[in-house]
Amino acid sequence: MSDVVRASGTVHWIGAGLSTGSGLALLCDAADRVRLWHRTEDRAARALDQLGLTGRAEPRAFDLAAFSAELVPGDVVVSMLPAPEHAALLAACVRRRAHFACSSYVSDAVLEQVPAAEKAGIVVLTEAGLDPGIDHLFAHSLVARAREAIGADTAASYSLTSYCGGVPAVPNDFRYRFSWAPAGVLGALRSPARYLEDGTETVAERPWEVTRPHVVDGETFEVYPNRDSVPFIEQYGLPAAWRPRTFVRGTLRLEGWLQAWEPVFEELKAGDDTRIAALARELAATYPTTEADHDRVVLAVSLDVRGDTGRTWSGSYLLDLVGDEEESAMARCVSRPLSLAVRHILGDDLPSGLNRAAETAPRSREWLSELAGEGLEFTLRVDQ
Repeated sequence: MSDVVRASGTVHWIGAGLSTGSGLALLCDAADRVRLWHRTEDRAARALDQLGLTGRAEPRAFDLAAFSAELVPGDVVVSMLPAPEHAALLAACVRRRAHFACSSYVSDAVLEQVPAAEKAGIVVLTEAGLDPGIDHLFAHSLVARAREAIGADTAASYSLTSYCGGVPAVPNDFRYRFSWAPAGVLGALRSPARYLEDGTETVAERPWEVTRPHVVDGETFEVYPNRDSVPFIEQYGLPAAWRPRTFVRGTLRLEGWLQAWEPVFEELKAGDDTRIAALARELAATYPTTEADHDRVVLAVSLDVRGDTGRTWSGSYLLDLVGDEEESAMARCVSRPLSLAVRHILGDDLPSGLNRAAETAPRSREWLSELAGEGLEFTLRVDQ
C-alpha cells in the first residue's frame, strides 16, 4: 500500500442537483477552499446563492479538461454526477493524485481503477450517502451489538431488513415525490432484485411484483427488494455460524403506491428503452418537484437474531426526517454523511484505495455519533 497523499485542503464539489444540501456548507467551514462545479458558472453561482454560500465557495463551469487542469495532488473531488460519470472523474483523480468521494455504489468501472488509485496513494471513498451510506452504518452497528449479545460462534438464525425511501411529506394521489431523476427511478424498477427469504435465495425480475406491507413505528408502508442484497451479508460481518432466514435491502414507499403506479408498471413491462426514456420525461413534467411540497425520508433497518439455545436479540434503527423551506430531507441525508466522509479525508484519517462509508463497526459507531452531533436525528431500539 502506498503512502496516502496528504490532503491539500481544497474540495471540488461537482454537481448541484437535488441531493446537494447543508453538507456543502459544512465543508465550507472545514476546508481551506471549496469550488462548486456546475453546467455553467452562472448556474453554479445561483446554486451557491440558494444555499446561502455566496462568497464561501467558488463557482465554476464544469468541463472535464478545465476541471482536471485545476487539480493538484491532495485535492478532494466530490462527485454528485450520475454514477456512470464517476469513472472519468476518478481517472482524472488518479492522474493528478487527487482523492475521490461519492455517495454511489461501487461500479465495475470504478473498481477497475482502484489498484491504480491505491498505487497513486489516493482515497476512493464510495457509498457515503443515505442509501448506500447511513443504511450501512446502521447495519454494521446492529450486527456488532448482536454479535456481542448472542456470540459470533453460537448457532443462530437471523432476519435483517433494510428499507429506505424518499416520499412526499403530505401524501398525494401519485403517492410519490421525485427526489432524484425519474429515469433513475424507472431504471431501478427494471433491474432484477436478489435477496433471501425463508432461507432461500430469491430473484424478482420485476421487483414491484413482490411489494408487501411493512410496518414502521406503527405506520404501514409498502416495500420491495432492490438490487442485489446477498453480497452485503459478508460486507456487514454476519457470522458464518448464523443462518439467514431473511436478508433483504430494499425500497420503501407510501401505502397505496403499488395501486397508484399501476399505469407506470404496465409501461415498464411493455416499453423499450426509447419509450421508457420518454416516460421519464413525462413523469418529470407531470409530477415536478417544487419548493412548496416538502419531502420525507424514511430509513428503517432491523435485525432479529434467534440463538438455537433459545436466546434472542433484536434491534432497529429508524431515521424519519421531513424537509423544510431551507433544505429537502433527501439533500440533508445524502450531503451530510458525504460531507463527514470528505472531512475524514481532509483529516488524513482514511487509507489509500477503496473505502466505503462503513467498513467496520467501530467506524460506524464513530460516524453515527458525529452525524447525531451535527443534528441528523435517528433512533435506536434494542430488545434482548
